[in-house]
Amino acid sequence: MFFFDVHTHKRSSSKNIFSIENKYPNATDFTKPFSIGIHPWFIKPENVEKELLIIEKKLKEDNCFAIGECGLDKITETDFELQKEVFKKQVELSEKYQKPLIIHCVKAYQELIEIKKELKPKQVWILHGFNKNYQVAESLLKNGIILSFGTAIIKNKKLQEVVSKVAISSILLETDNDLNIDVKEVYQKISEIKKITVEELQQKIKQNFKSIFKK
Repeated sequence: MFFFDVHTHKRSSSKNIFSIENKYPNATDFTKPFSIGIHPWFIKPENVEKELLIIEKKLKEDNCFAIGECGLDKITETDFELQKEVFKKQVELSEKYQKPLIIHCVKAYQELIEIKKELKPKQVWILHGFNKNYQVAESLLKNGIILSFGTAIIKNKKLQEVVSKVAISSILLETDNDLNIDVKEVYQKISEIKKITVEELQQKIKQNFKSIFKK
């Protein structure tokens, strides 16, 4: 059975790991399953329209599983109003092509929820690399946003407490840009926290994956 890694910047050589590789509009290799989006760190006003056209073209490909990562980040230098504008345009593409949205969010959870309430999207939103407290997790979950947990879960005790309270039906797993940890280790830690076998967790995450990505 597969281990699903829904957001990664590396290519796995393991045959039983199914990865969704994060791609930017300037990428050239789209041979493996991927997501594509404009990250708030890399927004250049003069490139936005061109990059949105590239994203729209790539969203039509069979290998494209999601749009993202995209989102909101209050500690980057990119103008926040511009970030919101570019994010909303990617939400529109998510809806048009019926692809889930993989979201990067730093210190802007309330604004993210406000945009979701405003736009009322039908596609699933996935908050990747979640590492905040349960109050934030609960707020996101109440607003229909799925949480993806990464390698921080292995050593972060507070995050482990959060995971213990979140239903498995509302989570996905990932490695993001951590080159040293395999997604199987993330599965192992989550299974320990949830007191189930790795095989049981694989089955549950597979169900989540199939439901969200329609693949």
